[in-house]
Amino acid sequence: MAQISVIVAVYKMPEYLPRCIEGILSQTFRDLELILVDDGSPDNCGEICDSYAAKDSRVHVIHKRNAGVCAARNTGLDWVYDHSDSQWIFFHDNDDWIHPQTLERMLSAAQAMQTDLCVCGYQETSGADPEIKAEDLHPVSWTPKAFFMEHHVNATVCWGKLYSRTLFSGKRYPEGKYIEDEFLTYKLLFACDRLAVIPAPLYAYFVNSAGISKKPWIPKRLDAWEAFDQQLVFFREMGDRDLIQYRMRQYLESAAGYYDAALAAPNAAELKPVLRKMKKHIRHLIRESRKEQVLSFWIDYDMLHRFFPVRMWLLRFYRERFR
Repeated sequence: MAQISVIVAVYKMPEYLPRCIEGILSQTFRDLELILVDDGSPDNCGEICDSYAAKDSRVHVIHKRNAGVCAARNTGLDWVYDHSDSQWIFFHDNDDWIHPQTLERMLSAAQAMQTDLCVCGYQETSGADPEIKAEDLHPVSWTPKAFFMEHHVNATVCWGKLYSRTLFSGKRYPEGKYIEDEFLTYKLLFACDRLAVIPAPLYAYFVNSAGISKKPWIPKRLDAWEAFDQQLVFFREMGDRDLIQYRMRQYLESAAGYYDAALAAPNAAELKPVLRKMKKHIRHLIRESRKEQVLSFWIDYDMLHRFFPVRMWLLRFYRERFR
């Protein structure tokens, strides 16, 4: 059986799917299996997947009704646990691609450092291959805490990581959630004593600049706040004040950014009830941040000015300024 199972949740964007699949199948590390989960894509993605399965016995295709990326990834994980003896799992988005040596180098780093998780660098790109520097190919050992605080985005996305299958024992992605990575990846990181990190961008994260436009803001994005709340509970149970303060600060800054994005969205007029709810929640976060001594005075002043009634933020301003 294969040593590495690569799971790809497939939905739409058939024009980029061959690049994704061929990049995986052409890896210098050959002892892999590719699980393509067709999440009810309404185009010819399913046919593309089947065509590769017909040519390469390492490819396994699962066709299912559309239920979202979390359900698709969980389907892939369940297949691995039911049908494969592979010891490593790698997630890959269906419009991204990887360097030819990605899996070989990541497996080597994980084994050399005797860790259950290896992380590689990534680069956002609209088509060009990321530039790889030789010195960045050498793996570095990180603690989960340091990596989470220094490289938060890479610490929370599911792709670009080689996981020991044991990490997913009893764990699956929450289905139906927006920004689903934020609900699980951090738990997998903190289940490890050390991480093997390859700084080089061996994972190319595709950004379609031609498709960027001003789109309506959807309230479903607030699922992220639920994930942030869960992370705070997790870190409080750990009793790590550094992580609590870091997550609280990031949470507040992110919440303010979400509020600004909703306020500037073309459908902002329809979002008034949501905006009121968001503003109320941000006020709550500011109060909690003050309790945790998270915010500096000037950041706090700015937040008070934006989200509290004038009388209240003036009162707090003078209380802080002249106490």
